[in-house]
Formats: sequence, structure tokens, C-alpha cells
Amino acid sequence: MNDDLERARAALVHELREHALVIGRVTLTSGAEVDYYVDSKRATLRPAGFAALARLVAAHAEALGATAVGGMSMGADPVACAALAGGANVKAFFVRKDVKAHGLQRRVEGPFLSDEDRCLVVEDVVTTGGSTVAAIEALKDEGREICGVLSVLDRLAGGGEAIERAAGAPFAALTTIDDIYPDRTS
Repeated sequence: MNDDLERARAALVHELREHALVIGRVTLTSGAEVDYYVDSKRATLRPAGFAALARLVAAHAEALGATAVGGMSMGADPVACAALAGGANVKAFFVRKDVKAHGLQRRVEGPFLSDEDRCLVVEDVVTTGGSTVAAIEALKDEGREICGVLSVLDRLAGGGEAIERAAGAPFAALTTIDDIYPDRTS
């Protein structure tokens, strides 16, 4: 990783520690109860966090040859937009939990994804990987190629492995819970 990306990663870690880490009992999307939570949007939707995220996601998209970046809405929305802000030459897209009942009745929103597009699926925080796997399945149902999966933070709870199996492509995380909350007890 070059010096610019190292600085961006250090800035992202700082912003996540400072603004996103919440200590206290929380129920996750999976239904699991935990003693801490990382609300990454509290960090990535601030100027310094967004700038760092933009640089890192754009570089990752470029390295994989991705032509489209997105994932399950809401978690993926800031991350996909950051790729554009970072200068990645990609289309951004969002996957809905369900097909829209009106309008164009699409599940994948944004510019039309063609058969030639290489999708980088993104997520903010991964625990079990359930939301990310659902986005991958929606894309595969439409015949889209997944070239990789990237999360802002991996809670190191097995989600990365589940995602990699579902995607048939590499999973990477910009940070892990060990970076953000190394002194946790669980």
C-alpha cells in the first residue's frame, strides 16, 4: 500500500474510533446482541471520513478493474458514492431489499448494469454477512459478475468468509474491529 493510501487508512481508522464506535448493548441486523456497535456512517458521512473512504474505495475498485460499485442500501450507499468522489471510473448502484412495487420495479437502482460490468460489492460493517450475501444474490440473479467485495469494517465474526463463498470473489475490509476497538472483551 502506498503512502497516500496508508494515510487515508489511518485517517479512516481515526474517524471510526472517534465518531463511530458506540459502547453499550445493541441488537445487530442478525438479531445478535453485542456490547459495542460501529455506526460507520457517523464517521464516513463527515468530511475527513468521507475523503479517506473515497480514496480507499476508488483505489480498490481500480485495482480490481471494477466498472460498477454498490451493494445493499443503506449500508452500501455512502461507500458507493465515495468511489465516485474518489475519482473511480465506475457506475454506482444500490440494491433494494425488495423489488420496488411501482415505477420501473427494479431491485438494482442506478445506471443500467450491462453484461460487461464487473461489480465491486460494498458494505459498511460486516458481521455475519447476511445483507451483503443478499445483495450478491440479487446481482447474480440479474446475471452480473462480481469481481470483489469490500467492507469499511469487518467485525471478524465469520461474515467475510460467508461473503467470499457467496460471491466467488475475494473479500477485503478496509479496517477490522481490532483496529477500531482492540481492547474489547468479546
